[in-house]
Amino acid sequence: MGDRSRIEWTEATWNPSTGCDRVSRGCDNCYALTLARRLKAMGQPRYQNDGDPRTSGPGFGVTLHYDTLSLPEKWKRPRVVFVNSMSDLFHARVPVDFIKKVFDTMARTPQHTYQVLTKRSMRLRRIADALDWPPNVWMGVSVEDSLVSDRVDHLRQVPAAVRFLSCEPLLGRLDSLKLDGIHWVIAGGESGPQFRPVEPQAVRSLRDLCVGADVPFFFKQWGGVTPKAGGRTLDGMVWDQMPAPVLPVVASPVPTLV
Repeated sequence: MGDRSRIEWTEATWNPSTGCDRVSRGCDNCYALTLARRLKAMGQPRYQNDGDPRTSGPGFGVTLHYDTLSLPEKWKRPRVVFVNSMSDLFHARVPVDFIKKVFDTMARTPQHTYQVLTKRSMRLRRIADALDWPPNVWMGVSVEDSLVSDRVDHLRQVPAAVRFLSCEPLLGRLDSLKLDGIHWVIAGGESGPQFRPVEPQAVRSLRDLCVGADVPFFFKQWGGVTPKAGGRTLDGMVWDQMPAPVLPVVASPVPTLV
């Protein structure tokens, strides 16, 4: 459950839970749901629980994998890790005690940087104070259009060292987006057979907001039938900006008095 990632803004994935349910139109063409269906058909044991057919699908029922909780402790080389690429850690069916165990693992492995992304920003805000937030945890919310911009307000109330937005698939303009308290923005178009084309001016407007607010901007892709179909160039540039890693605080030795 720890794999190298093809996602441009991370290095590896770790899925202590799998499965999810649609909550907004950004989920309509979910890559993870499609992949889970394929993995179930292949007999992959972690994807045998089916979700509600109205909001999920075959192999995509929310499932906890306790045996993977300690996996990052085996990785000696520091990695940037996307947590739950195949789920949502703050899904209602993921118990708070399990979320705490995930956070405990992240705290015990300060050599890694963890990127956690959710659409369940209300639950995130409600339980944030029950969690210990180590400095190597970056917390993000998905913001596909202005209809879900309240997720940004919820995120601002979370004491993460780095707070970021994933505006992918970008399905509408975010011209009124407020970036105070936000440390990074990812944007991208949708990919896959049913992809919805991204409006170029929506991408440019979001980039300009980031430049004006001095917030690092990462443009992942234009999208298309395949992720690479449209390339990554925006106005002649590849935007690969990322926030600086937040290093763990190491106490200074107490001087000896003589």
